[in-house]
Amino acid sequence: MSGRQRRIAASITATLAVSVFLVPSATVAAADVPLEELRIVTTQVASGLQRPTAITALNDGSGRLLITEKRGTVRAFHPDTGLSATPVLDVTARVSSASNERGLLGIVPAPDFAQTSAVYLAYTRLPDNALTLSRIPLTDATREEVLLTQEHAMFGNHNGGQLAFGPDGYLYWSLGDGGSAGDPFASGQSVGTLLGKILRLDVSGVCGALPYCVPADNPFVGVAGAREEIWAYGLRNPWRFSFDAVGGSLWIADVGQGAFEEVNHAAAGAGGLNFGWSCREGPEVFNAERCQPDATYTEPIFHYQTSFEGCAVIGGHVYRGARFADLAGGTYVATDYCSSTAWAVRENPDGSHTNARIGQYPIQVTSFGTDAAGELYVVNDLPGQLHRVGFEHVPPT
Repeated sequence: MSGRQRRIAASITATLAVSVFLVPSATVAAADVPLEELRIVTTQVASGLQRPTAITALNDGSGRLLITEKRGTVRAFHPDTGLSATPVLDVTARVSSASNERGLLGIVPAPDFAQTSAVYLAYTRLPDNALTLSRIPLTDATREEVLLTQEHAMFGNHNGGQLAFGPDGYLYWSLGDGGSAGDPFASGQSVGTLLGKILRLDVSGVCGALPYCVPADNPFVGVAGAREEIWAYGLRNPWRFSFDAVGGSLWIADVGQGAFEEVNHAAAGAGGLNFGWSCREGPEVFNAERCQPDATYTEPIFHYQTSFEGCAVIGGHVYRGARFADLAGGTYVATDYCSSTAWAVRENPDGSHTNARIGQYPIQVTSFGTDAAGELYVVNDLPGQLHRVGFEHVPPT
């Protein structure tokens, strides 16, 4: 990286860290309502989406949300004008979406979106189904720059697909373990592949032949046989993760095999954590042959039983908006694609976590997102709807 590129990178990183993770004091108050007395309230605000997969807020002061559709289109929503009738971006000619879990899976605006209109996309690529990370101007679909790909041709499931900028200004991307069942490639515990991982990339410059840089403090930099882009591993299908806007900790919802759905938590800056798959699933051993006696596995902070309580965990966010701060401030919310249960998790002062069921979401939620003020939204799959999420206090009777 040249000196000029380093200066640009430092400027972008500093700007992002301030603009995204500096939360007004009014929104950092901890909730004073007991978790078991909290209830989710949802309000439908749009319909007509075609299998929506992800939501992101634009950081340009417009108040718009962008919503990806599985087929390869992006729609815009504004609370005053509603959902755009036509896509604001269309990459269907590049997206493989025939399989149920393939398609356009993730989106996040560039830190300098207001100047460049650039967004980052995660999708499965035609014709080879490779997991693909690219940068593209929202205003010109012909100017796509592919940054990184990972082969994923054999099975259609477990593609991951979440994109988010962290409090450090770097781009994080989740990839599933390669699909099928039981981790047939043993990807989860192998640091020689990008599958079953969360990656951490510096996309503000170029380094040698790479169209991105690997941060020098990534945990596997300089480790023989390891992919240096890896930040966290031991994951099955981390479909959705998010950063807490206060403190920057990482929350990962990892879809289970058949016994447990799980939510994992990592402190800000804690790289190199091993979340266990496919040695472990949730709190138990899944495949003892994949376990290593010298390995340290990070246990989930919340889990529930697959098949009995759902089928696929859909990770959400720690609520940091102002409207419901006294009810839900500091509360992580998630759901399940099949059961629609509203799960809530809070961290206790001693570092342990408390969880509760706090109601029901609409059916088939596929993704959470927040607007620029930190207020929550969800989209659901076949109904094709966008819902605003709120909270209410229900005292015990």
